[in-house]
Order: sequence, then C-alpha cells, then structure tokens
Amino acid sequence: MKISIGNDHAGPEYKKAIVAHLESKGYEVINHGTDTADSVDYADFVHPVANDVENGEVDFGIIICGSGNGAAMTANKHQKIRAALCWTKEITELARQHNDANILSIPARYTSKEQAIAMVDTFLNTAFEGGRHKTRIDKMPCM
Repeated sequence: MKISIGNDHAGPEYKKAIVAHLESKGYEVINHGTDTADSVDYADFVHPVANDVENGEVDFGIIICGSGNGAAMTANKHQKIRAALCWTKEITELARQHNDANILSIPARYTSKEQAIAMVDTFLNTAFEGGRHKTRIDKMPCM
C-alpha cells in the first residue's frame, strides 16, 4: 500500500513517528510535509497529498496541522477527496466505514503521537461498508 503524507509546522514530529511506523509495516510513503517547526502555510503541503490521492497515485493520504481543520478544508476542495478530521479511533473508524474517507486529517495539537498512530492503523485497516452509505457519498461532490 502506498500512502501520501503532508504536514505543516505543527506536525513534523508526528509525521516522523507515523512514517517510521508505516515503513516498519512495509508501506511505501511519499513525504510532502515540512521537516521543521518554522512557520509554513499548510495548503502548500496538503494540496500535493490531495493530488496524489485524487490522481490514484496512492491508496490513501494523511495530513497533519495544528487543529486538523485547515488541512481538511484544503484537501476537501478537491472533487474526489473525502478528508476526515479525526481525533479518536472511533471517529476514524466511522469516517472509513460510513464516509469512505480517503484522507485522514490529524490535529497535532489535540492528540498524542500514540493516538495519531492508533488512528492511522484504524484508518488503513477499516473498510468502507458501502450500501446506504455509498448512496450518501455519491451526493457529496458539487457539479
């Protein structure tokens, strides 16, 4: 499985831990994030992740910013993206099961690294249920 990851200045340590975790499990990771705490604009690191997912170059995306909101809002401007802002494993599981989320948005300032890694595992190991949920997500894109 191939994962694209991007982060702003709030997430370098989270990204480093997540990438190490994913690579230890055999995932291929494309890194679009910053590696420093110097202030940057999250959109510059989120759009490349959304493009990777939208173009089918990766299976899923992970984005990280302070609150997770700006990153999710940016990614969701892309028509084929369903970025979910998650802060617990349970919300992450529902985002995959019911919403077929293809990007996980992590709020670095409101979750621990351990929580973030647990959410990543949940995100990547939870299948979309389809059925009534498919009908609903088909109505999401604007024409």
